Amino acid sequence: MSSYGISDVQKTPPMTSSSQGTAKGRSTMEDMSDFEVRRFTIMLQVTFPSHIYHSFQNSQSRCIRSLKVQIVTMSSLLDASNGVTMPASHSGGDADEKDHGIDQHEHSSAAITIDPELEKRVLRKIDWHVPPLVTFLFLLSFLDRSNIGNARIAGMEKDLNLTGDRYDWLLTIFYISYIVFQFQAFMWKIIKPHTWACIITLAWGIIATCQAAVQSWGGAMALRFLLGAAEAGFGPSIPYLLSFFYLRHEHGFRSGIFLAAAPLANTFAGALAYGITSGHSRLANWRLLFLVEGIPTILAAPLAFFFLPDSPTTARFLSEEEKQVARARVIRQHGHDSEDHKISFKEIGQTLLDAKAWFTALMYFSCNVSYASLPVFLPTILNEMGFSSITAQGLSAPPYFVSTIVTVTTCWIADRLQQRGLMIAMLSCVAGIGYVLLATCTAVAPRYFGTFLAAAGVFPAIANTLPWVVNNQGSDSRRGMGIVLLNLVGQCGPLLGTRVFPQDQKPRYVKGQSICAAFMFFNAFLALSLRTLLVWENKKLDKKYGVLKKSGKTDEGGQPGTNVGVENYGSSFRYIL
Repeated sequence: MSSYGISDVQKTPPMTSSSQGTAKGRSTMEDMSDFEVRRFTIMLQVTFPSHIYHSFQNSQSRCIRSLKVQIVTMSSLLDASNGVTMPASHSGGDADEKDHGIDQHEHSSAAITIDPELEKRVLRKIDWHVPPLVTFLFLLSFLDRSNIGNARIAGMEKDLNLTGDRYDWLLTIFYISYIVFQFQAFMWKIIKPHTWACIITLAWGIIATCQAAVQSWGGAMALRFLLGAAEAGFGPSIPYLLSFFYLRHEHGFRSGIFLAAAPLANTFAGALAYGITSGHSRLANWRLLFLVEGIPTILAAPLAFFFLPDSPTTARFLSEEEKQVARARVIRQHGHDSEDHKISFKEIGQTLLDAKAWFTALMYFSCNVSYASLPVFLPTILNEMGFSSITAQGLSAPPYFVSTIVTVTTCWIADRLQQRGLMIAMLSCVAGIGYVLLATCTAVAPRYFGTFLAAAGVFPAIANTLPWVVNNQGSDSRRGMGIVLLNLVGQCGPLLGTRVFPQDQKPRYVKGQSICAAFMFFNAFLALSLRTLLVWENKKLDKKYGVLKKSGKTDEGGQPGTNVGVENYGSSFRYIL
């Protein structure tokens, strides 16, 4: 037992001259089996920093290959001190190359074991540093995009002469640029994440603040276009970034915390707008609103540069031992290091042809019709119920506060049960009922209650959809393409959502409420349909590899979720329902 409480550590014995030969007459280290090469490669990834590993990986000569083996063999004693256990050597023949139908690479990656207590400590540290920071930045992002709804009833509509559909176009132009600039997701690969996050946060903070100085509808259109372009480089890529730090069964709850920033931002927006517009200032209330909510984003940009880690191995809050454990967690699940920047165009093509990826993209589209329209129109809807402008600002906060709690709670439950489809369907129905109340009722009380149901259904449904995409794609390339497809299709939803509440429909906006209700019920249908498809796919995998037992193993002994990087359908990969 090591000093870190790791028992049964499997150590690779040094390769002496007497042990280099095998029953098959292998006389040199250059004649290793392919299985051993893969096993040693994984050990290299866990034991050495990524730049050293990749320098070995890129060497093709047989003498360098021999050097790999010697280095790994000499470093085998480091496994115990790092809390990482590697698989024992397989020196048999072809019988050892396969283990009951489990792929060789797959078996070797699954065999990595980690001290549970040390892993919990690493996970706690990541939880305290990564999700809170990206959640805070996304809160500022959503605040800066949606506060235009509060600014509208605080005097912006009158001062800028937003007659006809001019206000609708201010909302639409944001999402046009948001869609066009989705390619910025690749910048997280080209530029170090902490640098890119700082740049993009500073950019949208400056643009959001400049809205306070706008003098015309044309100027507002230009700034909203730039704001959409800047924010497109941050929010859509965060679930992908989180997948570098968390395993499949851990990802949903952390994404839920991150996405809960959206309703939380609207809670703050309503409360701040109430406080700002209640005062008396020489500056127009709506201009002061943009200043007060934009400047904090500029000040927050350096936080991303100094405190956002690029990967587990660059996290300054982890010790060297903890970095190796965090890295081993990624390799154990994905089959490779999270710092591997290779892109598989074959897997990208497979994702584009995958019906499951299109299902989630359509679900995101359906949710976004309501997701984009609710924050920017809710203050107006409340104002049309008969409340004053100031009171409407304050009353818009409670529904979002409830939505924040529901978002985090449902994501945690879905993670525990590993059931997302049923949760999304239920939440979508709740939102649909809320919109039905808003469309059909005339009394204020049931209509205001409808806003609670709408907010408590729409935002959590989105929060459970995004991790479902990441969970059910097996490799980095698949996950990346899944997120891109999700946003390219899904972000078209706001183009519709921001146009369904025209001024000639007030005060009840029956058309807009009915359209949002229809899309939320349609989203429930899509979620249940996708879940049915995934059940069928899992049965096919059970038939091929054996049924997963309650212990989490297949009949062949594989571990669930440990080999998804090998291919999307490994022996113990099962879709999360």
